[in-house]
Amino acid sequence: MKKLINYLSPPKILVLGFAIIIFIGACLLTLPFATEDGNGLPFLNAVFTATSATCVTGLIVVDTGDTFTMFGEIVILALIQIGGLGFMTFATLLFLLLGKKISLKERLLLKEAFNNISMAGLVKLVKRILLFTALIELIGGLILSIRFSFDMPIGKAIYFGFFHSISNFNNAGFDLMGGFQGLTAYVADPFVVLTICALITIGGLGFIVMNELYEYRETKRLSVHSKIVLSATVILTVGSTLLIFLFEYTNSKTIGDLTGLGKILGSFYQAVTPRTAGSNTLPIGDLTHSTLFLTILLMFIGAGSGSTAGGIKITTFAVLAATLWAQIRGKEDVVLFRRRIVIETILKALTVAMCGMVIVVFVTIFLSITEQKHSFMMYLFEATSAFGTVGLSMGLTPELTPAGRILIILTMFAGRLGPLTIAFAITKRRKPEAFHHPKGNIMIG
Repeated sequence: MKKLINYLSPPKILVLGFAIIIFIGACLLTLPFATEDGNGLPFLNAVFTATSATCVTGLIVVDTGDTFTMFGEIVILALIQIGGLGFMTFATLLFLLLGKKISLKERLLLKEAFNNISMAGLVKLVKRILLFTALIELIGGLILSIRFSFDMPIGKAIYFGFFHSISNFNNAGFDLMGGFQGLTAYVADPFVVLTICALITIGGLGFIVMNELYEYRETKRLSVHSKIVLSATVILTVGSTLLIFLFEYTNSKTIGDLTGLGKILGSFYQAVTPRTAGSNTLPIGDLTHSTLFLTILLMFIGAGSGSTAGGIKITTFAVLAATLWAQIRGKEDVVLFRRRIVIETILKALTVAMCGMVIVVFVTIFLSITEQKHSFMMYLFEATSAFGTVGLSMGLTPELTPAGRILIILTMFAGRLGPLTIAFAITKRRKPEAFHHPKGNIMIG
C-alpha cells in the first residue's frame, strides 16, 4: 500500500482517497439499520447520498430526516465532516496523535488538498484548521440548539442544532427538517438565518483566509488572496441580496407576503446559500426566473479557494473580472489591490473557468437527453448545482433516472476534486520549449 502511495501523484491519491470514503459510506448506508424502513438504501441511491455528503453538495434523492435512522444520519454527518475538511486533514491528525512525523509526500498531499501555494507551515495550519472548525461548529451548534429547543424536545434540539451547524459550516446543506422544503419554516427567523449564514460564509472563506485573520493581530497585514476573497464575498453577498429582494418583492410564493424584516432575511439567505451551501429558506421551484439565473451564476462562482465550498472559486472570478476591466480600459497590466496579477495566474483562472463551463454545458445537454419531462432551466440549474457542490434543486433530483443519477454523481465528484487536480496539473514546472513557432495574427471580436 505504501509503495502504491509513493508511486501515485498527489491528485491521484486525493481522487482515490475520496472514492474509497464514498464507497465505504455507501456500503454503510445500504445496511438495514441505516434506514427507518429497515431495508437499507438501494446501492445507487446510497452511492448518490454518500457522494453528495463527501463532496459536501447536499443534493438528495431521498429525504434525509424521513429516510434515515440516527445511525444513517451520523454516517452522513461523518462523510460531510471528512469531505469538508479533506481526508488528508484527518490523516494528519491521526499521524500527530500517534507521534509520527509528516513526510514530504504527505506535505505535498496537504498542499494539494488545501490548494496552497507553498508547503511552509502546513502542519501548523492543519492544527489550526481543526481548532477553528471545532470552535465554530460548537458555537453555531449551541446557538441553533437553543433556538430549536423552543420548537422541539431539548435532546432533539441539541442533535438538530449540531447537525445543521456541521452541515452548513462544511457547506453541505443537508437538513433534518423532513420533506424536501428545507428550512422554509425559519425564513423570517433572525437567529436561524443569521447563524447559518455566518457558518456558510466563514466556511466558504477558506482556511488560509481564516488563518490570516487570526494572525492579523500580530502581522497587521493580509495577503492579496485574502483581500480578494473578503472584498468579493461582501460585494457578491450585498449585491445579490439587493437583487433578490427586488426580483422577489412581489412574489407571494417566496417573500411577497413576509414582513419587511422577513423579506430582507429571506433575500439574504438566498444570496448566501448558493456559495455553496445548498440549504434553503425559500422554495427554489417558486423563485422567479431572474432569481434562478442569478443563483446559477452564484453557484458557478462558488466561494474561496481551499475552503469547504465548490465552484470555480471567487478568486478565479475576481481575476477574470479584473482582466476584463483592464482590457476594456486598454491597460497592459491586470492589477488588484495595487498588485500586478501575472499572466500565469490569469491563464490558470481562464482554464479553471472554461473547464467548469464545459462540464456544466455537457451535463446540461446530457440531462436534457436522459430526463425529457422537465424544462431547460431545471437541467441547467441541476448541472450547475452539482458542479458547484451546492445542493440546491428545483425538484429534479428525486426524479432523476438511473442514468441521470450516475451523471450527477460524477459531476459532484468532478466539482469537488476537478478544480484541485486542474490547478495542480497546470502549476507543474513547465519545460522550456525547444523552439517557438512563428507568431500568427487572429482577428478577435
